[in-house]
Amino acid sequence: MTIRPLILLPDPKLREVSKPIERVDDAVRKFADDMLETMYDAPGIGLAAIQVGEPRRLLVLDVAEKDAPPEPQVFINPEIVARSEERSVHEEGCLSIPDYYAEVERPAAVTVKYIDLDGKEQKVEANGILATCLQHEIDHLNGVLFIDYLSKLKRDIVVRKFKKLAKDRPPPARMVG
Repeated sequence: MTIRPLILLPDPKLREVSKPIERVDDAVRKFADDMLETMYDAPGIGLAAIQVGEPRRLLVLDVAEKDAPPEPQVFINPEIVARSEERSVHEEGCLSIPDYYAEVERPAAVTVKYIDLDGKEQKVEANGILATCLQHEIDHLNGVLFIDYLSKLKRDIVVRKFKKLAKDRPPPARMVG
């Protein structure tokens, strides 16, 4: 397994819409393992493929309680097929927008259709933190960031801050291979 570098705001790649995965094979399973390792290393509870520079419709998450054993989950080509009318507010953060958190209102429950690592279609009905995390990561696959739910003023402040940080950041090392 490989820990992959994370893409950070203001990288325009974060606004790309990810492409569906055509078939689940060993390369996709290895990529999912790399993503899980990257997510745990960060540390985070969710990661979309675009956040490691791959515009593919794949996300990983683990919303297990802190002291509980890990419960990694992989969602390939996830799609929200139902949303509750009821809303909930959770504080969200993002590995691509480090050290910034804000309260975001979303549907309290969602039903998500997806493909598992065996290539089988699945459906999950989620609420609580799982519903929030799924919506956050599926948004990434559609080029949407959680800061898009904030007021324009707050969003502009965050974007300006990260543009300034990006100017001060050394360019990423290029991998040859």
